[in-house]
Amino acid sequence: MSTRADTTETTTSTTDATSPTDATNTTDAPADSTAAARARRVEELIAAMTPEEKLAQLYGLWAGASADGAEVAPHQHEMEAPPTLDELLPHGLGQLTRPFGTVPVDPALGALSLMRTQERVVAANRFGIPAMAHDECLAGFAAWGATTYPVPLSWGASFDPELVREMAGAIGRDMRSVGLHQGLAPVLDVVRDARWGRVEETIGEDPYLVGTVATAYVQGLESAGIVATLKHFAGYSASRGARNLAPVSMGVRELADVILPPFEMAVRESGVRSVMHAYNDIDGVPCAANEELLTGLLREVWGFEGTVVADYFGVGFLKTLHGVAGDWAEAAVAALGAGVDVELPTVKTFGEPLREAVAAGRLPIGTIDRALRRVLTQKAGLGLLDPEWTPRPTALTGKEVGDTNALRGSVSLDSPAHRDISRRLAERSVILLRNDGTLPLAGGPARIAVIGPQAATPTAVLGCYSFPVHVGAQHPTVPAGVELPTLYEALAAEFPGAEVVSVAGTDVDSGATDGFAEAVRVARDADVVIVALGDRAGLFGRGTSGEGCDAPSMELPGSQRQLLDTLLDAVSGSGTPLVVTLLAGRPYALGPAATRAAAVVQSFFPGQEGTPALARVLSGRVEPSGRLPVSVPRLAGTQPSTYLAAPLARASDVSNIDPTPEFAFGHGLSYTSFTWSELTADASAATDGTVELSFTVRNTGDRAGTEVVQLYLHDPVASVVQPVQRLIGYARLPLAPDERARVAVSVPADLASFTGRAGHRVVEPGALELRLAASSEDVRLTAAVTLTGPVRQVDHTRRLHARFTAARDRDAHLR
Repeated sequence: MSTRADTTETTTSTTDATSPTDATNTTDAPADSTAAARARRVEELIAAMTPEEKLAQLYGLWAGASADGAEVAPHQHEMEAPPTLDELLPHGLGQLTRPFGTVPVDPALGALSLMRTQERVVAANRFGIPAMAHDECLAGFAAWGATTYPVPLSWGASFDPELVREMAGAIGRDMRSVGLHQGLAPVLDVVRDARWGRVEETIGEDPYLVGTVATAYVQGLESAGIVATLKHFAGYSASRGARNLAPVSMGVRELADVILPPFEMAVRESGVRSVMHAYNDIDGVPCAANEELLTGLLREVWGFEGTVVADYFGVGFLKTLHGVAGDWAEAAVAALGAGVDVELPTVKTFGEPLREAVAAGRLPIGTIDRALRRVLTQKAGLGLLDPEWTPRPTALTGKEVGDTNALRGSVSLDSPAHRDISRRLAERSVILLRNDGTLPLAGGPARIAVIGPQAATPTAVLGCYSFPVHVGAQHPTVPAGVELPTLYEALAAEFPGAEVVSVAGTDVDSGATDGFAEAVRVARDADVVIVALGDRAGLFGRGTSGEGCDAPSMELPGSQRQLLDTLLDAVSGSGTPLVVTLLAGRPYALGPAATRAAAVVQSFFPGQEGTPALARVLSGRVEPSGRLPVSVPRLAGTQPSTYLAAPLARASDVSNIDPTPEFAFGHGLSYTSFTWSELTADASAATDGTVELSFTVRNTGDRAGTEVVQLYLHDPVASVVQPVQRLIGYARLPLAPDERARVAVSVPADLASFTGRAGHRVVEPGALELRLAASSEDVRLTAAVTLTGPVRQVDHTRRLHARFTAARDRDAHLR
């Protein structure tokens, strides 16, 4: 069935999501003729293959993984050592796991190594089928020397799907050029508890923001010919206690209305070709064995036709962690039967255990063929089954591959154009949370003190899936591969006439206080104090943010909060402004600094261009335009809490705990000011109709700036409890000084739908409020609208977007 969205309804333009192959793999044949030939080839292979050859296409091999599992997921030691490449190759091989993302390797030599491995794979199996090669690409291509981009939480902070799409296209082209086929991104998990370590990998706490930004990322990656992978399907971020890989207990409505919409949007609109199952269970059913989720919803309802791949070791976890399989064969049968097509990262259950299960009649061969057809169809679409396919990637075109010394350094994955994209995204994701007028630092202070553990730490801008942290941390003698200026260095460059002094005061998480006295001395001698705080990204407890680095509370790690309070007291009454800057993977409660600091500037691991971007915002060369993709808590112990809260989850007279955030979802200040006025709106619309509204936004300041127009829906009376409000649309609106724009918004009634008591998505008649806002707590204009007519049931074909247009000097579609 066709489930593609009507792109005329989207808030941002879409790109062609088809998947071009390398130039060496194209033919002059018409597309329909090529597709038919590839389909025939797939069926011929399925008919000719032995059971062992069929199974070989359904697993990967991580030949380069370290013996102690330091760079990969935990529990690897519980899996027996995989077979060698030589043992596997006679039957073929479905996937090669992370050829670039396992150890530091020169890009050209990595491309050569992959090419030679593919030559071995093709030569060894009787059908000459290459392996698909995949790698991580969550914050850029996870390879040594590749551009590091801001983490996904910064993508959300930018509220800029177009720029995220551009970034993903650049990442994909680099990956494709060195011989890769699949990228394990983006993450579509919606933040439910910010203590969860993988918050930095998410796009935010709102499903619409997550869906639109993630869909744009997929479109960019797929446009470059790389198979994007939606993860983690589904519910992973809603774990109990915000603990990594913990059970998930949620109701059907939370799953349907919060967790699933981003995946649904991406499947409908992006052209995505792969989905990764989540590690967790939902109410006792592991996602890896959930046929209702992986087949019933994903394929039969949404119409997904690509491959479902296992999260690393996820099939084996059905036995070792979930306890729903008694042996490896039972785990394989459960996963394959539910709809998992490929076991990653390496063969364990889909090899000999599955072969024995098929031979014993525990699984019909037709189930194997179902997964095989999907895998081979994907390979065919990539050109891997074409007679003229070559393993030589475009990065090695025209290069003499016999001379490895000459080859070394000949391929760059960090071009000026890619660094420019990283810079622009870093700048647009910086969020000004508070400002008493101190910022921008006009004219430049004479003496700047940069104090804190993030002041002189090069990797302070990197998330846990960036190569220098994810892999490079295990190779401390190897250079990072990209330039990582510290905040101290960036500020010294931005303010060349100032004396810039830096002290750490403490480290990120040890709790040390012996550097406080020096920090206070330096602060008292400065004209402005910039406090640099935040996280250290890592894996499985080796950091304060990242996979397996879950937090007990929203208190800043270590003694950073104590350092901040000490510095506030030291400069209080002196007239010396104190500016808090945060380079972090999650939001933190800031205590008195949230109201006493001169300014607070938030950045979520902004990548290699992050500190210069932050310095330019502080100086005023760049106008801050980021908005919070997650709420910043007022109290460290109020999690779990998101802005998507029903009235009972908000502050009340019957509880002494007030979960009201310090800074709300969508909040972000500018160096200019805006007024919103002249709202006109339809008073009513049918439950299958559209509401039209318009209003004027004017830049009333003396600087150019960007307002992020946010549209929230408030449903005061519904048949089931609803959040007080939820985001249903947004647009970035750049305006010159004194410029005004008339913004028109077309809002389908479908956006008011929710999962009703019977388990179906419905649009109910009645009163609604459409709130035009600068944040979820800063509503500027409200349109009261009544939906009329019968209750209407909608499905996955419903309209998903409001359409924004703006009239300035001429009509323009908002970006």
